[in-house]
Amino acid sequence: MIQRIQTLHMSLSLIISVLLMLFWDYCESSFSALCILLVVSVGLALFSILSYKKRQNQFVINRINIILNLIILGLFVYQSLSLSGEGSPSKKGIETLLPAISVIFLVLANKAIKKDEDLVKSVDRLR
Repeated sequence: MIQRIQTLHMSLSLIISVLLMLFWDYCESSFSALCILLVVSVGLALFSILSYKKRQNQFVINRINIILNLIILGLFVYQSLSLSGEGSPSKKGIETLLPAISVIFLVLANKAIKKDEDLVKSVDRLR
């Protein structure tokens, strides 16, 4: 559902992944493994938002997306360390931090999903 806080967190993670995919210049010039990982991350975030009726599946999809974003972060750090100091400043800019921010939003979404799941379980106990 749109009004849940975890949907907002997952939407922010989706926006970050889309921004990385659209504005990162390596994806425009060549289709590399990093671009494929970004596309998969966008797909997972979108699928997670749309599967709001299955909270347990959302939780698992978000965990997979967290691992994927950590891999993307590692690849960004590796590429920024392997670039020479004379490269364009955009290659060593904010895009290195964006997957980490996406991971934070996904962790916050998982906390909210867990809280909802615990609430549903406690209501089921009372019946």
